[in-house]
Amino acid sequence: MGKIRTVGIGAVAAGAVAYAAKRLVGFRPRRRTSVDDVTLVQQVESEFSRSESAPKGQISVNAANGVVQLRGQVEQPELIEELVQRARSVQGVRDVENLLHLPGEAAPMHQ
Repeated sequence: MGKIRTVGIGAVAAGAVAYAAKRLVGFRPRRRTSVDDVTLVQQVESEFSRSESAPKGQISVNAANGVVQLRGQVEQPELIEELVQRARSVQGVRDVENLLHLPGEAAPMHQ
């Protein structure tokens, strides 16, 4: 019985010391409010792979500071809007730059 009580008192004391140390130092756990760009690219590509209509391997996805850039050629105009909306739906994406184009059209330039 004595060992259990000693361990319990030790655990309480350790918790109190840790709490006090955090308060004294001003410790605040860092919250990840944004996702890194590599992860964003992987998540957008994963979102595209769920769509049967998305052209596999024809869309280039890049990200910089949470802004996703889509490049490539697609066959139907409505697919462009679908891909942009799917990219926007990914958590952490701040904006989408659409550089997709239809066959026979010039590719849009980066702004």
